[in-house]
Amino acid sequence: MFTQKNPAPLNGTANKMPNLNMISEGTSVKGTINSKSDIRIAGRIEGEIVCKGKVIISSPAEIEGNISSIEADVAGKVRGILKITGKVTLRNTAQMIGDIITKSLVVEEGAFINGSCRMSKQDIVENLPSKGFQRAELVNQNS
Repeated sequence: MFTQKNPAPLNGTANKMPNLNMISEGTSVKGTINSKSDIRIAGRIEGEIVCKGKVIISSPAEIEGNISSIEADVAGKVRGILKITGKVTLRNTAQMIGDIITKSLVVEEGAFINGSCRMSKQDIVENLPSKGFQRAELVNQNS
């Protein structure tokens, strides 16, 4: 009786996949992750993350390794070096154990940082070597 037509694609977007990668809570990855688009992580990563977009680290996430991206929003635990050409936001639940190299830094009250921070213009951040920056050892916050 009634027939449904497939809607016409808007600007050719109907056949494209979303530009967000997700690693869910309960998922573990060991190795290097390379992404050309944004990535949201709620699981555990042991290895390097290289992203041409934004890295979103949710509160249950645990990252052990270096992260290079354009922007980072951290609410979980990171043990490594953040080399971000744009802005880093550390949410109140963030635990950053390691060094930060970035253009801009926003830290909410309650965020924990154990490491050093170097802030420079974007082109300088891109060309700064991570050498000389070290991952800090995990310390017990309760002591």
